[in-house]
Amino acid sequence: MRVTQADIDLAARLADAAGAAIRPYFRAPHGVETKADGSPVTLADRAAEAAMRRLLDAEAPGDGVVGEEYGEKPGVTGRRWVLDPIDGTHSFTAGRAIFGTLIALLVDDWPLLGVIDQAIQHERWIGVVGRGTTLGGVPTRTRACAALPGSILATSSPHYFAETDGPRFLSLVAATASGRMGPLYGGDCYNYGLLASGHLDLVCESGLKLHDFAALVPVVEGAGGRMCDWRGDPLTADSTGDVLAIGDPARVDDVLEAMGTIV
Repeated sequence: MRVTQADIDLAARLADAAGAAIRPYFRAPHGVETKADGSPVTLADRAAEAAMRRLLDAEAPGDGVVGEEYGEKPGVTGRRWVLDPIDGTHSFTAGRAIFGTLIALLVDDWPLLGVIDQAIQHERWIGVVGRGTTLGGVPTRTRACAALPGSILATSSPHYFAETDGPRFLSLVAATASGRMGPLYGGDCYNYGLLASGHLDLVCESGLKLHDFAALVPVVEGAGGRMCDWRGDPLTADSTGDVLAIGDPARVDDVLEAMGTIV
C-alpha cells in the first residue's frame, strides 16, 4: 500500500491543527502537570492531540490512531497514524522553540510518512518513503561525513540513557570528539530535522517510544540519511527504542563499532 498525495495533504492539515492548538499556550499559562511516568504534560499537548484526532475521525475513520496522550484507537485498514503532539514538552514549558509535533503514518507497522513540525518557527519537514524530504516545501538533504572525529553528535539529554546504555553513548562521544567540542544536548525531534537538513551528523537516543521515533524515519531517510537501532536494524513498530540517526550512511558501521554494538 502506497502513501498517496491525499495522505500527505492530510498529514499537513494535522500539523496545521496541532500548531493552531499549541501556539496560544507558548510562553503563556499552559497548565503543566506531571504524568505517572514522571514526564510533563500541558494543556497544549492535550489540545493538539485532540485536534488531530478529531480530524482523523472525520477524514480517516477506518485508520488506527496511536497518540502519546490519549492512547490507541484500533483500525481496520492496516494503517495507523502515530501522533506526538509536543515532542520536547520540557523545552516547550521553558519557552524554547526546539520542540515539535510528530505525525507518522504506518502501513503494516512500517513508517512510510513522517512530519516534524515546529509550530512557532513555522518549520515543517515532510518525509515520504520513495520521495525526497522537504523543509517548507523545498527539498533538503543530509550532508557527507568523511570520518567520525569532528562530526556533530546530538542527544536530547544524557539523563535519558539507562545505566547500561550510558557507557555506549560515551564511547560514541569519545569517537566523535574533536578538541573541546563535545555533543549537543537538548532538541528532541528538532535535532532530527537539523540532521535531515545537513546541520548535524549524528543523533543517538535510547528509551524512545513509537510516538517518539516513527515520524523521524521517513524524514531522515528521505533526506539521504539512515535511521536504525543500536544494532543497525531498521526501525519498526516492534523496535525497542534505541535509536540512531546517521546523516551519512557510509558512517553506520563506524558508529556501531564505536558503540560496541556491531554484529
